Amino acid sequence: MMKRNIIILCVLAIFAGQSAAGQQIVESVVAVVGNEVIYLSEIEGQVVQLKAERDPTPVDQLRCRVFEDQLIQKLFLDQARIDSIEVSTESVESDLNSRLTEYIRRAGSEQALESYFNKSMTEIRKDLREMLTNQYIVQETQGTIAQNITVTPEEVKKYFSTIPRDSLPLMPRKVQLSMISVEPPDMEASKAEVRQKLLDLRSQIINGKSFSALAILYSEDPGSAPRGGELGFNTRGELAKPYAEAAWSLKQGVVSKIVESEFGFHIIQLIDRKGDMVNSRHILMKPKLSAEQTEWAILKLDSIATLVRTDSLTFSQAAMRFSSDKATRANGGKMVSENPAERVNWLTLDELSREVNLVVRNMRLGDISEPFRTVDSKGNSIYCIIRLDEEIPPHSVNMQDDYNFLAEATLRNKQSKVYEEWIREKIKRTYVRVSDDFRGCQFHYSGWFE
Repeated sequence: MMKRNIIILCVLAIFAGQSAAGQQIVESVVAVVGNEVIYLSEIEGQVVQLKAERDPTPVDQLRCRVFEDQLIQKLFLDQARIDSIEVSTESVESDLNSRLTEYIRRAGSEQALESYFNKSMTEIRKDLREMLTNQYIVQETQGTIAQNITVTPEEVKKYFSTIPRDSLPLMPRKVQLSMISVEPPDMEASKAEVRQKLLDLRSQIINGKSFSALAILYSEDPGSAPRGGELGFNTRGELAKPYAEAAWSLKQGVVSKIVESEFGFHIIQLIDRKGDMVNSRHILMKPKLSAEQTEWAILKLDSIATLVRTDSLTFSQAAMRFSSDKATRANGGKMVSENPAERVNWLTLDELSREVNLVVRNMRLGDISEPFRTVDSKGNSIYCIIRLDEEIPPHSVNMQDDYNFLAEATLRNKQSKVYEEWIREKIKRTYVRVSDDFRGCQFHYSGWFE
């Protein structure tokens, strides 16, 4: 099995050309792999980043590890060139924007990020784009190599038998839940109140107040409010449709009218536009429930729970008839993972909102909770009841309860062996020239100097 990940997924390439003190490193070639070249600055930049992240590995060993990771990546890139493998520019740009927004958030501002790397945002974006493109290409190449690999139940069973019993992973408690939520009446009054507040803020901005300052004070978007409401560059597909339509219709610096989306109500200001991406800031506000509306929701949910407990309706029937949650209503209230790649009914407690998590901890199988307040996937406050449909207690992994988990582990193990063999053969068939400066390294793969 491979000892480490082939792809380094953090921001490493943007350090290229710098040392820890920000001084320029002489651009010297330390390896050639096929038509691919590795520069010393790439290695040193990644070592600096890993040390900044408190990697405890001694520097000499870390440099060797990073160097072999680069050699392996270049093997895959060289194969991608041979196979004419390309990746979606849109996927790369979407990932780039998401990561860059997060890095700016951590740094505090674009200026702080530029100062940290001693590079302009244009240079940082260029280097990050190149790194992500290479990662995507490597993934595509690996997918091509492993595309026909499958596992049988017998292979899963055999793999499970090789795991020492005292080393079996501990699986967390998993539950299946159903939910019913209700939307109180007279929400228009609450929405009107929010609209008026945003109109007042919009007037202040038009009259000279700072949009950023007001966003910090009043926006209910916890992700962007500390940055003055700034979202960073996004494509249309990354934003809620009403928000995107409004943002793309604005001229630079102009403040939009009030926009309603699934997240609440916004006013938006366009900061910049680059190609098919825009950078915008917004102030988000959400309608609040009054005491009367809260009481109505609790009484309504109590009456629904009574109907279910007295067998007048099944929970599924009640969900389809009364629930305001579109995501679960069609499923009879069944909650599913919010990860679109999974969409499974079995959920760990960590996947649940804090409020649901706390309620479920004290529930027994078949229990229906008392009404309580939580937030939905869009951050909106809701009142709901939930039922604990099924559960699997915490346990050591086993074939009966965790077959899918073990099947995925078996597949990854089988793929790793295929990648290992492919790398060894690729080293033999590829022109590889490595600097003697790295001869002292204890590499995982032999053959780099042959």
